[in-house]
Amino acid sequence: MAKYDRFADLPVWQSAAELYNAVLDLLETSNASLLSPGFRNQLDRAALSVSNNIAEGFERSTKAELLAFLAIARGSAGEVRSMIAVVKARSTLKPITRALEKIRQLAESCARQLTGWETSLQKLPFDGARHLPETERKIRESKQKFTNFRQGFLRTLKRDHPLYNFPEAQAARDQPDS
Repeated sequence: MAKYDRFADLPVWQSAAELYNAVLDLLETSNASLLSPGFRNQLDRAALSVSNNIAEGFERSTKAELLAFLAIARGSAGEVRSMIAVVKARSTLKPITRALEKIRQLAESCARQLTGWETSLQKLPFDGARHLPETERKIRESKQKFTNFRQGFLRTLKRDHPLYNFPEAQAARDQPDS
């Protein structure tokens, strides 16, 4: 499987993608016509919203923004579960009962994972990259300056320097200037 973005490595995003694909599997069967067009459309949109909001939140810069999008994703998972609960007792839907139950279980799993992630994020001592405590920001900047200096030094070594053939110096020469 090709990697498309960093969020694709998140287990909860993978679960959300599995949820959406289960919805697509149902909607692509001939039995999907047992559901009204409006129901099918809303189920499709709500299920896709889970993974999209996880991805959008993951790309944001602050903890508050991420938490807001995770809450929306969790709400969309709840919407999917609600939709299944509304129609589960309809006798005309017996042929798709298994598919509906699988979708419900996947939506519930996503909601649990999102709740866990939100809880762990709320315990973090800072609000995101833009809001790092000053001491943490200075430490990161200092480490980056040191790394840049070291890379520059290793990149400019003369061939007769004892470190010239060390793997780190070779790697520094192979990297483009930053």
